[in-house]
Order: sequence, then structure tokens, then C-alpha cells
Amino acid sequence: MGILYGMVARGQVVLAEFSATQTNASVVARLILEKMKEVKNNCISSFSHHPYIFHVKGTDGLTVLCMADDASRRIIPFAFLEDIHKKFVKTFGRAVHSASAYAMNDEFSRVLCQQMDHFSRNPNVDRLNRLKGEMNQVQSVLIDNIEKALERGDRLALLVEKAITMQQPMQGNNSTVALKRKARSYKNVIWWRDCKFTATLMLLFLLTIVYVSLAFVCNGLFLSSCFNHMTMASVVPHMF
Repeated sequence: MGILYGMVARGQVVLAEFSATQTNASVVARLILEKMKEVKNNCISSFSHHPYIFHVKGTDGLTVLCMADDASRRIIPFAFLEDIHKKFVKTFGRAVHSASAYAMNDEFSRVLCQQMDHFSRNPNVDRLNRLKGEMNQVQSVLIDNIEKALERGDRLALLVEKAITMQQPMQGNNSTVALKRKARSYKNVIWWRDCKFTATLMLLFLLTIVYVSLAFVCNGLFLSSCFNHMTMASVVPHMF
């Protein structure tokens, strides 16, 4: 079933909404808007109303809300809310701060319908493709840097060995031994430096994978969804 209802509001003023089925979602949504007056502007939360879950995202004076079945969990609905918020602000700009009730409904209800269908039928294709693309790009850059670092170390070691070969006919045995020791010490320094550099790059790669994964789960580069949910869990109780 997926997402069955969507709404965009400014405070208590509903600017646009769409319902894919006959339910009391609109009535429940307005009760939630009334309840949201008690919390800060930027927040996310979920409210159970059996057999559905209402998901809410408040950002910059706008509240975006949807009703979904329990099978949709949280990732799909909040990805939908983030997408709707971006499209709404991009479409109407500053007009959202002064528009009257349902002023955008004729135009934006079609967008709500389209995106509800998209996220219900094929919710993760675009996000997963972007996630894979970003991870592949990061991996390629890190591997390229590692290979360049190793090649640089090999070239330096080769130059040291050539210097030893050139110095051997020109110097006595003691000087040659001393030079070899210095060369070996220098090669060890290069080897340890490259090891540290490679380990650092690999650690950055792993941290990048973890961050991108968290950004995907938490619906944003700043992980606001996860942080705000932890805050809301202690501020806003379940209504139903």
C-alpha cells in the first residue's frame, strides 16, 4: 500500500494535501498539527493511528506530513517528506510564508500524488543509485591516491639504490657500507611513511562509507533525522 496521504502546511494553515484513499487522515493530520504547536519548529516525529503511521517533518516554518502503512517503516516515508519539502520550497519560494489556506493545492496536489506513487512503488532506486555512485567515486579516488603514494615510494627507493651503485666505484669499502646503512634507513623511513599514509586513507574510506550509510538512513547529510528523532522521543509522546 505504501504512502496514502500527504500534506504541506504552514503552522495550522494547510497549503496543499492529497489522499489516495477514503480515510479520516485529513482529520487526524489537523490534530497532529495542533499538537505540533507545542514543540520547536525543526523536528521530526511519528504518530501511530492503527493501522497507519503518521510521519511528520517540520523545517523552516513548514510542516510536511504523510500517512503510510506500517510496512513502509520510517526510511521510505521520511525520504518522501524530504523530497516533498524540497520540491515545495523550490516551486513556490517565499510565497509559502504568506499564502492563504489551500493556495497551492491545485498545482501541488498533483505533485503529492505523483511522489506518493513513486515512493510507494519504487522508493529507493534513486537514493541507492546515488549512494552506490558516491561510494564508488570515493573508493576510486582513495585507491588512486594509494597507488600514487606507493609509486612515489618505489621511485625514491630506486633513486637511492642507483646512488649507491654510482658511489661504490668512487669510494672505499667503509664509505660504501655507511652509505648503504643510510640508504636502508632512508628506505625504512619511506616505507613507514607510506604505511601510515595508506592506513590513514583506508580509515578515511571506512569512515566515509559509514557516514554515507548513516546519511542514507537518517535522510540527510547532517543526520538531522536521527538526531531530531532522539530529541522528539523525549518531548512528544504518542498521540494514539
